[in-house]
Amino acid sequence: MLKKTIIAFVAFAGLMSAQAATDATNWRASVDQLMNKGEFTQASQLMRKLPSKVRKANAVTIDSLNQIMGRIRKDFTLLPEDGVKQIREKMPDATDEQINNWKKEKAIEVMNIDGKELWFRKAVRNLWLLGEEFAEVNQADNTEGSEKLRKYVVRAMRTVPDANGVRDWHHVNVTFTLDVDADAIPAGETLRVWMPIPYENLRQKNIKLESSNRPVTWSEGSKHHTVYMEAVAEKGKPTHFEYTFSYDVGERHIAQQDLLAMVEPYKNTPEYVKYTSSEYPHIVITDAMRELAEQIVGTPEENPVLAASHIYHWIASRFPWAGAREYSTIKNIPEYVLENKHGDCGQVGLLYITLCRAAGIPARWESGYMLHPGEVNFHDWGETYFEGVGWVPTDASFGRTTEHSEQMRDYYATGMDIYRMASNEGVGDKLSPEKKYIRSETVDCQMGEVEWKNGNLYYDKWNSSFKLNSIEPVK
Repeated sequence: MLKKTIIAFVAFAGLMSAQAATDATNWRASVDQLMNKGEFTQASQLMRKLPSKVRKANAVTIDSLNQIMGRIRKDFTLLPEDGVKQIREKMPDATDEQINNWKKEKAIEVMNIDGKELWFRKAVRNLWLLGEEFAEVNQADNTEGSEKLRKYVVRAMRTVPDANGVRDWHHVNVTFTLDVDADAIPAGETLRVWMPIPYENLRQKNIKLESSNRPVTWSEGSKHHTVYMEAVAEKGKPTHFEYTFSYDVGERHIAQQDLLAMVEPYKNTPEYVKYTSSEYPHIVITDAMRELAEQIVGTPEENPVLAASHIYHWIASRFPWAGAREYSTIKNIPEYVLENKHGDCGQVGLLYITLCRAAGIPARWESGYMLHPGEVNFHDWGETYFEGVGWVPTDASFGRTTEHSEQMRDYYATGMDIYRMASNEGVGDKLSPEKKYIRSETVDCQMGEVEWKNGNLYYDKWNSSFKLNSIEPVK
């Protein structure tokens, strides 16, 4: 009888546990725990078994969690045996011990999903950038890159700055296209599309929409500056969106010695409070982040110009560039950089912003595209605020290329060349008009965003293209 009672109690406890997991207030925590352990199948099953009322009330959240797990699966597709084979094709003498050490040191990024070890799809390419054995070759590449950048800066310095210290103005013309695959959604349904456009700031002006193949709505009140279009899908046909825009862009750099002469003590304004506070989920000022900032900066009384410079160079000298996972799959990007010892431009940019804020220095995000000859691509950087001066551009990622250059070492700490298009002035804001479902890119908007009434369309359903038509000196 006692045995039966115990069995019944255990069964009852198990039932209660299952009910708790599906309760509207508890299911999310259970799913998060499963996702953190890589138990994706169990997490999806738990959400499928939720009561219909709970599923309906949390439809967008459930869709977002399933999309994130799907994106992680897309990023971690390389089987260990295939990864080892690829490494040994280039480095035949690589030992099992070396490979295990690269995994331990995070030079090879690994995740266990549903009990199976999988490597990040870019793991082998990243290895040649991250392994200590290849540091000398990578440094030589940085030296070459720094020399290219120096030529652009030397040219800019020959021109006369305006009242804001901006010079070397150039006129830029760009065509952006986005094509949604045929039958990505049912014929007759409406596609909603957001695409990047530059915004007015000290370094960008005269922004003009030259042409578009569909009616355009400009964003309003969002940190992510976009143009919005709609189109009805046709059966068997891809849907094409296209627009051409132009703007003027200038170089701006303030030398450290000039900043030191101009900087004043910070005033406790609402803007100062805003840009020295946490901004979840990626700019989070924890006690650990404050302690790290203090270690890097030194004395709390350090001049903010020098303090920001210490943080900039600390990052530039320690965290090499590597191809990144989808940002939407990372819970806290700066902590990810610290743990994995590497990061792409946006990842180290967020670390810089977080450490500056932790040190009481206002900092914020800026991103869009880099337009350097032959290297047009997405790019992220930041801005640092100094009282008495204003917002100054900062590119911690480019600092890695110039860290060992005597002439260029400090340039991107407080400067920016002309080869930029800034379309985002912050992270994680709502799009305008508002998007219903999880975005493909949850931090900002560079590649574009697409959705229809039943959900987000991820990158595998469409592609976009940024074509730099011309960049010419303003006459």
